[in-house]
Amino acid sequence: MARRPLFDEIKSFQEFSKYYWYREELQKICREHGIDASRMKTELNHNIEEYFKGNIIQPEKSRESTRHSKNSPKSTDSAPMTPQTSLLECNFCFNQRFRDFFSKETGIKNFKFNVDMVATARKVKETKDSSFTLGDLLDIYYGKKTYAKYNKVSLQWNKFVQDFCADPANAHIPNKLKAAAKLWKIVRESTREKIYTHDLLNELNIL
Repeated sequence: MARRPLFDEIKSFQEFSKYYWYREELQKICREHGIDASRMKTELNHNIEEYFKGNIIQPEKSRESTRHSKNSPKSTDSAPMTPQTSLLECNFCFNQRFRDFFSKETGIKNFKFNVDMVATARKVKETKDSSFTLGDLLDIYYGKKTYAKYNKVSLQWNKFVQDFCADPANAHIPNKLKAAAKLWKIVRESTREKIYTHDLLNELNIL
């Protein structure tokens, strides 16, 4: 089975997405390429996707330095925001400024963006939907509306282990988690679908 290539050997986000990456691996990639590495896994994947498009999402401190150096009173980054503000108009991104906004709107002190908000913001930018507002994104958070659903890749490992343990053929295995991890390591570093099937045991013959 072909090995998973090094990040710098990968030519597109589509190719990158064929493989499974742990959060720590994504953070390391981001740090090595000057990309913001401070967010959750969904946002790190988004940042890397932007990297392949030629858009470097810099770490927070770098963005702040760039913003202050411009010293422009007309910058949209300093403009007041309301629920009626367009995501495109305010240059929405997953940083502390917008966390503070949603924290104030929701009353949640340590606000965290959920995965569907990440998927929605990405689609809004891709489609250049200027009508979509911060209030609309708040409705996404509360589940009042749906715009784009996130493909929960980060849950693949959990599902893989669950299915491995549920397979009656594996009932005799004393340490199922260790065995599943050994099988998963091969699968995640390949381009095959990241799911468990009983046929994998026979095909890979590792247990």
